Amino acid sequence: MAHKSPSARRAALLVGAVGLLGLPLTACGHGSGTSGAPQKVSGTAAPATGGATAGTAPGTAPATSSAPSGGAAPPSGTATGSAPGTARHTGGTPAPATSTRCHTSELRASVGRENPGAGQENFPVVLTNTSGRTCTVHGYPGAAFVDASGRQLGPDPKRSSGTPTTVTLKPGQSAWAGLTFSNPGVSGARTATPASLIVTPPDERDHLTVKWTAGQVPVGGNASSVFLTVLSPGTEP
Repeated sequence: MAHKSPSARRAALLVGAVGLLGLPLTACGHGSGTSGAPQKVSGTAAPATGGATAGTAPGTAPATSSAPSGGAAPPSGTATGSAPGTARHTGGTPAPATSTRCHTSELRASVGRENPGAGQENFPVVLTNTSGRTCTVHGYPGAAFVDASGRQLGPDPKRSSGTPTTVTLKPGQSAWAGLTFSNPGVSGARTATPASLIVTPPDERDHLTVKWTAGQVPVGGNASSVFLTVLSPGTEP
C-alpha cells in the first residue's frame, strides 16, 4: 500500500470532519434515531402580554379585539334593563306610598249660592268627591271666566291671603273656595258676561267647566281683580 504524504492525510481528515457535521441530529429520549414532526408540549400557556395578536394563550382575547356588541358588561351590583334615569327597587326600602290627591276625573265642580257683602260679590266654588275612594285637596284651586267659545275673559284670579290646609274628602264630601270681586255697578270696572267658569283642582292640569248664571263680572279697568281663597271643608261659608 502506498504511503500518503502528510499533506494528503490532512486533507482526508478535513473532508471526513465536514461529512460528520452534515449528518442529522436526533433528540435525546425520543426512541428511534430518526427525526419526526415537531412535538406539542402539554401544560398551560403563559398569559398573553402587551399588545400581542398572535400566539395568545387559549381563552385570552387578543389586545386588538373589540368589545362585545352592546358595550361592556356593567359593574357588579348595577341594575340592568331599567329605563334611563329609573332606579330599580331592590328591596330593603319600601316603595313610595300612592298619592291620595284628588284628581280632576274624581271631582265635580259647582258654584254655590251668592253671599253678597258691602259692594262685594262672593260665591263658593265647590269641589265634590265623586269617586269611590277617599282623597285630599290642598291649597287653592285655579279658576277663570270664559266666553261661549272658551276664550278667557279678564286676567286670572288672584289669591287671597290664607294658610293652605289639607282637606280630606270621603266619597260624596266637598270642599269650597271663595270667589270674590267688587260689584261692577259700584266699582265702574269694565264688564263681560261669561258663559262658564272653569275650575282646576289643586296640583292638577285638567279643568272642570261650570255654567255661569250670575251675570256680569269685572274684566278690566277699576277694581277689576277677582280673588280666590284657600279650600275649606264643606260647601259654603
